[in-house]
Amino acid sequence: MNDNQPTVVVLGGGAAGFFGAIACAEANPALRVLLVEKTGKLLSKVRISGGGRCNVTHAADTPAQLVQHYPRGARQLKEPFRQFGALDTVRWFEKRGVRLKTEADGRMFPVTDSSETIAQCLLEAARRAGVTILTHTAAETISPLPSGGFQLTLTGTHAQQLQAARVLIATGGAPKLEQYAWLRQLGHTVQEPVPSLFTFNVPNSPLQELPGVSVPRARVRVAGEKLEYEGPVLVTHWGLSGPAVLKLSAWGARRLHELQYRSTALINWIPEFTEDTLRQHLLGYREQHGKKLVVSTPLFGLPQRLWRTLAEQAGITAETRWQELPLKLQNRLIEALLRTSLPVQGKTTYKDEFVTCGGISLSEINMQTLESRLVPGLHFAGEVLDIDGITGGFNFQAAWTTGYLAGRAMSQTKAE
Repeated sequence: MNDNQPTVVVLGGGAAGFFGAIACAEANPALRVLLVEKTGKLLSKVRISGGGRCNVTHAADTPAQLVQHYPRGARQLKEPFRQFGALDTVRWFEKRGVRLKTEADGRMFPVTDSSETIAQCLLEAARRAGVTILTHTAAETISPLPSGGFQLTLTGTHAQQLQAARVLIATGGAPKLEQYAWLRQLGHTVQEPVPSLFTFNVPNSPLQELPGVSVPRARVRVAGEKLEYEGPVLVTHWGLSGPAVLKLSAWGARRLHELQYRSTALINWIPEFTEDTLRQHLLGYREQHGKKLVVSTPLFGLPQRLWRTLAEQAGITAETRWQELPLKLQNRLIEALLRTSLPVQGKTTYKDEFVTCGGISLSEINMQTLESRLVPGLHFAGEVLDIDGITGGFNFQAAWTTGYLAGRAMSQTKAE
């Protein structure tokens, strides 16, 4: 190996780190590209995402469509997505032998339905590009040099001192502010990290006997706040989950943190109805089907178990027929259908997919190159930035885009 060969170091063996290392090495084979991962696991989030299928990206033809799904970073991502968007991601993987498919909700997965397909593609692309991967190794210090570049102290299996012309930090999100201390020492501002994409804990849920019941379209609202989201809802043994809850948690990440994850969630199980139209609908149903039992006749396509629970909680007995339903109990049923009240007391991480809101302030980053405006030669990509998307492949797309642009920018490094 040529001692004069310039070195680029990528910290982090996840999606953004791999994409950055590959993009850099492919664009400039003259560079020595080192990818450093402190654990023994490479691409761990890629392997577990999407239930082991890996939700690679989301079908979106334009940057304007894509950015609508980022609670943090939407405005700043518009231009990067023009440079490398969802269609570019699809082409990147197809060029390397991995075809993606689009599901009805827009999520895109490998046709193999296996995340290992994506992981192996990235590992092979890195090998072909000549990226050197160092596992069980961490950067203890990163010191900018007066003449440019950096002095790094690596500890662990591949402990060494080395100089790098450029460094890409793609270490992912961290749950605590103190875990960003080493980046703050380099002069960067860190937006406080708080959880995003989580489910609601409802220990005293009136629906606790209904785990597994799902409704394809419901509206979840946080009482007293301008926070609501519509979509599929899943009742769990610990509370409430499903895309509507996860997406609501992403848009409301900071506010829900301020509330210490204690609030009242109001569920509208039939958001296509207003109170007036629902009342009219029930009036017509009573006239036509008055002899049917209320509890055992679910309406609006709602699951039988959910309907029965809502009706019983409204005080309706199993023997009550529609034609004899007292107005008071009908009003309680309407309230339950439009505003089931659940006392939320805490949160649970969604599966193992930890996502944070927060990270390196985007005002300090050149979003064309992902280079620091404060420390020349220092680049950032992925969740270490104050960027996060809702569930559906958007966090991976941000990782691919920022990693790719950072890698291409770092490839411009020239030998002395």
